[in-house]
Amino acid sequence: MEDVTRPTPQRDAIRLLFDDLEGFHSAQDVYAKLRAAGGKVGLSTVYRAVQSLADDGELDSIRTDSGEALYRRCSSRHHHHLVCRSCGRTVEVEGPAVERWADEVAREHGFADVSHTLEIFGTCAACRAAAN
Repeated sequence: MEDVTRPTPQRDAIRLLFDDLEGFHSAQDVYAKLRAAGGKVGLSTVYRAVQSLADDGELDSIRTDSGEALYRRCSSRHHHHLVCRSCGRTVEVEGPAVERWADEVAREHGFADVSHTLEIFGTCAACRAAAN
């Protein structure tokens, strides 16, 4: 999708920050990191920018169990996420069975041009080991 949003220094700073981040981060995390680095940006600007970057396909977003949106730079191919509730470690996974199921359900109900997202939350092996 073509980015029709007007480029701004703040948006560029957020884009660059995500180049160096691992895993998913909230807009508030991004705001704190930018401010700590001396950036002059408002929280509402960060919220608008991360959502705009996600809308443009530059960032991927998920919703946590509590409904908070988290963002990260990730691959452009269709995929799903396995996310650790403790540390936030994220693994991109393909789900051919999910793809077949979604297509079948759509066909059964007369839907076309469908899309879907899937996030699986759990606790990674490292966090489980640290808890013992």
